[in-house]
Amino acid sequence: MSKKYLTALFAAAAFVTLAGCSSPTVITLKNGTQLETTDQPKYDEDSGFYEFKQNDGKPVRINKDDIHTIKKM
Repeated sequence: MSKKYLTALFAAAAFVTLAGCSSPTVITLKNGTQLETTDQPKYDEDSGFYEFKQNDGKPVRINKDDIHTIKKM
């Protein structure tokens, strides 16, 4: 196999792997507001907040008590 073919194959495999890692999520707050995230929110047990980035790249922290549901898209 040629070096060019192996490089293209590796790049395609890396792209598919990275695309599979992200899981866009919709967070519905108790007041009815829906927020779309780029990835699964992470929960910080020490503070009681979920942390995530919105689709526009802004980091957000929301109190666990304000969240109604978290669903993957």
